[in-house]
Order: sequence, then structure tokens, then C-alpha cells
Amino acid sequence: MPDSSTDSARPRPASARRGAGLSGIAVVPGDKSVSHRALILGALTVGETRVTGLLEGADVLATAEAMRAFGAEVTRCGDGTWSIHGVGVGGLGEPEDVIDCGNSGTGVRLIMGMMATTPISATFTGDASLRRRPMGRILDPLRMFGAKHAGRQGGLLPMTLTGAADPVPVDYTLPIASAQVKSAVLLAGLNAPGETVVIEPVATRDHTERMLRGFGAQVTGEDLPEGRTIRLAGLPELAPCQITVPRDPSSAAFPVAAALIAEGSEITVPNISLNPTRAGFYEALSEMGADIERLNPREEGGEPMADLRVRHGALTGVEVPPERAASMIDEYPILAVLAAFAEGDTVMRGIGELRVKESDRIAATAAGLRANGVEVTEEEDGMIVHGRGGQVPGGGTVATHLDHRIAMSFLCLGLGTAKPVKVDDTAPIETSFPDFLELMAGLGAAITRDNG
Repeated sequence: MPDSSTDSARPRPASARRGAGLSGIAVVPGDKSVSHRALILGALTVGETRVTGLLEGADVLATAEAMRAFGAEVTRCGDGTWSIHGVGVGGLGEPEDVIDCGNSGTGVRLIMGMMATTPISATFTGDASLRRRPMGRILDPLRMFGAKHAGRQGGLLPMTLTGAADPVPVDYTLPIASAQVKSAVLLAGLNAPGETVVIEPVATRDHTERMLRGFGAQVTGEDLPEGRTIRLAGLPELAPCQITVPRDPSSAAFPVAAALIAEGSEITVPNISLNPTRAGFYEALSEMGADIERLNPREEGGEPMADLRVRHGALTGVEVPPERAASMIDEYPILAVLAAFAEGDTVMRGIGELRVKESDRIAATAAGLRANGVEVTEEEDGMIVHGRGGQVPGGGTVATHLDHRIAMSFLCLGLGTAKPVKVDDTAPIETSFPDFLELMAGLGAAITRDNG
């Protein structure tokens, strides 16, 4: 069971400074979204599902432990290789203890969806950051299936969820685009009779639909006037399969950004997922004039992927279309850091969801940039970064608020600033990218751990 007391552990600060250009091959972790889903769907099959390339960060390990608690046999067979013997749709057992999801909003929301149509109860908690994140957005549709919940006001963890004894299929229109909510509803629909329908106003990452089809579920998607409409036939018998997890485009964003920031850099980042519902960040970089070449494009396990060659170069500010937010929601902090080095303004709107992530990422990103001499106009659902054309002062200390993406983003910032940049805690990075500091050091990044 992962330790959810990151907030009570001693902070591990670090500093980054300008140095020589980065070079080498950056092998980033497996995709976190795919890793969570592989474990969950593997637990809902009968037979063995074997997964290679699994991300072994704290978030995904928490999901693996949760699947054991619901009765699946989950075994680590080697580096990134895991075996899951599932219990079948409807076969989940009631956990004997609290399910601790650590820092993972994806994990807790998808697991709640998974169990919402099985007549068992489970209590969920997480670290201080996760306990501040509202769960109401998934509780509304799960109640429609017949599930019940009890917990803190505002839909906050800890929370006990009791699955429906007689679930009914649901026809649900997402009030805002959210792959987590869509996935929770689809997972709940597996153990409900009839057809469950989800309508999303803007297409979000589609890993759940792709993987459900791979396991044998009947899932269709269609673009209609009211939005992207996904239909799932309930009560399938999922068949075990082999899953190769592609490398995480959200994790790759950090060494990619670092190479664009640090003068003289040229790196290769292999095997990156370029699923169109996840590639918005790379579209934005192309529009900014980033020197990124896609090599050996291919498809594995239904997921498009390629190797990226990245070189340092000048960037130009752009306006990111709000409708692209769903395909790059996790990458806005690191995009804002890159925008600091661009010529002109970079406008990012339609990203109000960032205010209820691991931290209020709009506020945390704006504060970190201002602390390092970059002017930011903060809006309720976005921000405008006023680029300094490569001349970023630095010299500030950034509060990470237990947020791994804030920590990594501002360490990347420091690789191109006139003065070093310090982040107050790198411990949260363990949740998604446990080898980040070692990988960056191997590329030549001047990042040092501080003693206090």
C-alpha cells in the first residue's frame, strides 16, 4: 500500500540552473492513463491479462493494490511486466480495508465507477491533495445507476461508496469534458443490463473505449450534433489479453520542454503515444515553431506512437484553442513555462478544470512564473503568459502544493533562466515519474537536490 502521507513527510527541495545543452535518449515512463486502465480492466476479466511497460509510479501502484483488495490476483513479474488474474464483470469482492488511492484522481474515480454497479461497499481516501479534490462530478452519474455514497460535505474524501444491487443502464451527458467521468460511467455500465450511453461535448482521451474493445466489449462512438456519443453494451464477458503500454506523452512533455529551453540541446524521446486525444500539447508546440521531428510513426495495441527528436530553438507565443484543452489538460503548466521563453503572448483559456487538479494549477503556475520574473495575466478559466523571448530572470522559489507537474515544470524552467530556480518539494514527482531527476541528470540537466 503506498504511503499517502506525502504531506507529512519531510519536503525534498531541489534547484535547477542553466548549464550545457541536453543530449541523449530520454526513456520516459509508461503512459499513466493506459496503466490505470490496464489494471482495472484486467481485474474484470476471467483469466490472465499480461501487461508490459506498466508505469510503476505511486499512483499506478495504488491502483494495483486496490485491484488486489477487490479480489484480483495482481503480480509484478519483472520491470514493468505485470500479471492480472481477474474476477470477471460483477465478480468484485468487498475490500476488508480502506482503499488508499494516494495522489491519484484518475485512480479513485475510475475505481469508483468500476464498483458502482456491484452490491458491495468500499471506503476511499488519499493524500492531503486528493482529499481536497471534489468527487461530485462522478457521484452524480453513479447515483443514476443506483449507487449510494456517504462522506464529507462537498463530495470530498474519505468517502464510502455502496454499489447498486439492481443497477440500471444510464444515458448521461457530461456537463463538462472529462475523460475521468466518461470512463467512470463506462466502467459502471459494464455490470448494468442494456445499453449505457455517454455524450461528451468535446471529445476527450479515448483510452477507455480503445481498451474496452481490446478486451471484447461492444463499444461504439459517433459524432452527433449533441456531441461525441459513446454506446456500451452491458454485461459482456471480457476476455484477457496482452497489453503493451506506450510511453506517456504527458511525462515526455518535460524532457521535450527542457530540450527546447536549454540552449544547444538535442535529444530523442522514443515510443511516445501520439493518440489524437492526447497530442494537443505537441500541436501547440508545432504552432509555436518548436523544432520537433516525428520519427518511425507506427501503431501498437491500437495506440499511434512515434519517436521524437527535439532540438533547442526560438518559440513564438500562440493562442491555444479552448476546444483543445481536453487533449492536453495536464500539459498546461509546462506549456506556460515554455511560453515564458517565447516571443509575445501565449493565451490559454477554457482550462478552468485546472483549478481542481492536484493543486489549483492556474494559480500555482502563475505564482511560480511571477516569482521568476515573468508577467502573467490570470483569468478564472485561463491565463496569458507574456513571453520574454528567452530572457527569463529566474531566481525564485516555487511552491509546488504537493503537485508533481508543478514541481517538474519549474525545474525545467530553471534550465534556461539567468538565475537558478528552486522548487520547495520534489517528493510528489514519485506519483507519476519516479525516475525524473535521474533521467534529467543523464541528459545533462543541472538539477541538484537541496538539503533544506
